[in-house]
Amino acid sequence: MLNVNPDTVCRLIELAQAYNVREPVSIPDEGNGAADDWSQHMLADHKDNTSYDEFETIIKDLEPDQQHEVVALLWLGRGDYALDEWDSIVQQAKEQWSPETAQYLMDHPLLADYLREGLELHGYGCDEGL
Repeated sequence: MLNVNPDTVCRLIELAQAYNVREPVSIPDEGNGAADDWSQHMLADHKDNTSYDEFETIIKDLEPDQQHEVVALLWLGRGDYALDEWDSIVQQAKEQWSPETAQYLMDHPLLADYLREGLELHGYGCDEGL
């Protein structure tokens, strides 16, 4: 049973998707050499994209046990654990907790997919219209 509201997790999923869907930067084909190749892998950062700020606010507003569950949902959805290990997953998330939970979560480019999968394993889903 989840202590974190599935609707809250669905909102986090939506924000993670909005944050991670950024346009590729257009780089001219002509470069100064191999050292310039790294720049072709960057994504444009939109200063008006407030998805991360809202995501961080929601995470910080959650109770610590709810933050642990969101991290555990990530790990569950990623396939690191099975649902029958839920209590131990949450305990591990508690032991590894840091004040940088929002950043830890957003550092996973497939966060939205993992959270969605974790919710589905618990029997919850998000409406597509969110």
